[in-house]
Amino acid sequence: MILDKLKPLLPHVIAVVLFIVISLANFTPLFEGKVMQQHDIQMYRGMAKEVNDYRDQNGKEALWTNSMFGGMPAYQISVVYKNNIAKYANDFFSLKLDVPARYLFLSLVGFYILLLAFKLDPWISFAGALAFGFSSYFFIIEAAGHNSKAHSMALMAPVIAGILLSFRGKHLLGGVLTALFLALQLNANHLQITYYTFLIILILGIVELTMAIKNHTIPNFMKSMGVLLVAATLAVGCNFTNLWLTSEYGKYSTRGKSELTSNSADQTSGLDKSYILNDYSYGIAETADLFIPNFMGGASSGELDTKSNVYQFLKSQNIANAEGIIKQIPLYWGDQRFTSGPVYIGAVVIFLFILGLFVVRGSIKWWLVSATILSILLAWGRNFEFFSNLFIDYFPGYNKFRTVSMILVIAELTIPLLGILGLWKMFTNELKPEEKLKALRNAAAIAGGIALFFVLLPGMFFDFSSSSDSQLKQSGWPEQLIAALCQDRKSLLQADAFRSLVFVLLSAGVIWAYLKNKVTTKIACVAFSILILADLGWVGKRYLNSSNFKSKMETREPFKPSPADQAILADKSLDYRVANLMVSTFNDASTSYFHKSIGGYHGAKLKRYQEVIDYQMGGELQKVYNAFNSKPTPEKLDSVFAGLRTINMLNTKYMIYSAEALPLVNKHALGNAWFVQSYQWVKNADEEIKTLGTIDPGKEAIIDQRFKSSVNNFAIQPDTTASIKLAEYGPNHLVYKTKAKNEQLAVFSEIYYEKGWNAYVDGKLTPHFRADYILRSMLVPAGDHTIEFRFEPKSFIYGENISLASSILIVMMILGVVAREIIRLLKS
Repeated sequence: MILDKLKPLLPHVIAVVLFIVISLANFTPLFEGKVMQQHDIQMYRGMAKEVNDYRDQNGKEALWTNSMFGGMPAYQISVVYKNNIAKYANDFFSLKLDVPARYLFLSLVGFYILLLAFKLDPWISFAGALAFGFSSYFFIIEAAGHNSKAHSMALMAPVIAGILLSFRGKHLLGGVLTALFLALQLNANHLQITYYTFLIILILGIVELTMAIKNHTIPNFMKSMGVLLVAATLAVGCNFTNLWLTSEYGKYSTRGKSELTSNSADQTSGLDKSYILNDYSYGIAETADLFIPNFMGGASSGELDTKSNVYQFLKSQNIANAEGIIKQIPLYWGDQRFTSGPVYIGAVVIFLFILGLFVVRGSIKWWLVSATILSILLAWGRNFEFFSNLFIDYFPGYNKFRTVSMILVIAELTIPLLGILGLWKMFTNELKPEEKLKALRNAAAIAGGIALFFVLLPGMFFDFSSSSDSQLKQSGWPEQLIAALCQDRKSLLQADAFRSLVFVLLSAGVIWAYLKNKVTTKIACVAFSILILADLGWVGKRYLNSSNFKSKMETREPFKPSPADQAILADKSLDYRVANLMVSTFNDASTSYFHKSIGGYHGAKLKRYQEVIDYQMGGELQKVYNAFNSKPTPEKLDSVFAGLRTINMLNTKYMIYSAEALPLVNKHALGNAWFVQSYQWVKNADEEIKTLGTIDPGKEAIIDQRFKSSVNNFAIQPDTTASIKLAEYGPNHLVYKTKAKNEQLAVFSEIYYEKGWNAYVDGKLTPHFRADYILRSMLVPAGDHTIEFRFEPKSFIYGENISLASSILIVMMILGVVAREIIRLLKS
């Protein structure tokens, strides 16, 4: 009897098992014990090395690291929030599958849940899950190592499923699902994806409110909103520590407003407009690659075959290694500065979406269409600048995020959702047979017509040239080779347009066969599952395949120390910094794996540090580069080092200029801390950063006048015998020993961050303040003293308590719903 009651669950169990099989089978190297080699994960292992080592050795969180950009909070690098239930629930729902199978599985299950919330049967829900999970963008970002993004995207669908269930009257179940999956998404910690999820929900809420007013069901709407507000509060509560710390840090990071006024026209309360829009705005025509994957050439660098025009030209000119050259060709000719591949949603899915426009009716269609249009318009960025600026200037939070093309993740959810709902309408009796046939003809004509047009006339609107082609010409590419490249770009578009046409015709054929009673609903769903897998799966393999996997032995250590690294590591001094000129200093975290670097790799470094890079440090490093290129004498190089004001005040003791050679020792590095002979006041940030380039920071400090109360008109009495030395080092705890005949003004080669760092003199809390734009400073009393800096953000302690309480409440809600369903099952 119990088994009979459980029988309705069998299709769902089978679906989940198949999702596991598909997820693993799509990445067969996992069966060989291999793991993915992901660039961003390698960078993570570099930037997180210090805080992870601290956790392993001490069993607690450092919360701060000095291994990147002179020092910064570790909140968006590596912090374990032990009181957050989502941390453990994520392991449960992902079955601890290896990456990338884990995120593919979560994507499939999540969208399957969303379609079940629409009361679709398991067969078509299974096909729909494939349509969402196999979108090319998932594979592209996982190949790059954007795991938190893939994780957050996978959880968009079940969050929306919970909200829909609540609006449909299943308040308790909807509330629990919303609280649980929103908590999981926030724990995945990609707030840009969560922000885009909120935009989808906002549009849904507006549509639901409109319908509630129209149907006079405002009380039901308000009840649903109340349940969802509680659910969202608990989800936020679970992640309160991270969200609080991130919000607090955001004001001081590159995502916050600058105090500089020199570029006020471009500034916002978040990122600069140019930084938001310039590099990653989707081209208007490029939007066609949602339907035709190689419409704009695919990735920035791609591979051609030996039949290509480029290869034939190279062979005709007797160019050596032509086979190797065609493996790295600049095929992309769109508007973005760089791309790893298109946001290909699928020819089958786009065809179904167009079909859905004709057969899906009511508020759900307008919700999905509105969200889709919004995502495409905002993805255009600078190509539709008026609209983008409206959101940057007036929509809260929008200016905190870069890479505007990422908002196409909304379309990646809404397009397959409307498409599958449209397919379901074709399987029901809600429409007359003639209406279905008309809709099918229209959808096939539109989708097939677009594909056919670009098969026959791809050059009618485009010449297939790229703005980067001029650089190719400057580097020595002859005009004939660039012309051959343009012809190959054209051929790629034609080939994929024909490919999309075939999938459109096959998809239309399956629906026609169903309408003519040639196949059953189940067979049609199986056919669409196969078509979707064939369409999206093959394109996904272009960007994530066996070449992305390496043996565990190869990836065990992300970076191997060079002779230069080994020489520096032999220096057992407590604390110093390194400038690595062999890499892109401010866009690479490999140095941080071994040393405390003045550079690093992070999308939200401290704002003031970035401004020092822009206004001072970047130019200083360029002077070093120029000096190396001129093969200077030791005396000339020493003279260059003496003028590196910001690099020296950051105690940059070593410079790596060759992996094999010994590093250069910078004798002008100022050490861990020093006493200055004088100081001067500045009125604001503009004056401070300008003055920073004129002083000798070893002798003079510059202090913003806002800190006058801390200095209190102190008059320095120089003491040549005074000393200050670092005695103990930890990423979140520094101990100095000082000795002076009279009170001194000390500057510490540590990054100032007021939200957590406290200074103590002989155990007594003592004020400290900012000097030299980014460093810490304080008055040190006469005599022998011990100075400590401790990183003690109160928000971490309070946040963990709130997180624990919210986690307990969510667990109780889940147990309550499970118990209710078991009782209902037993009574039925």
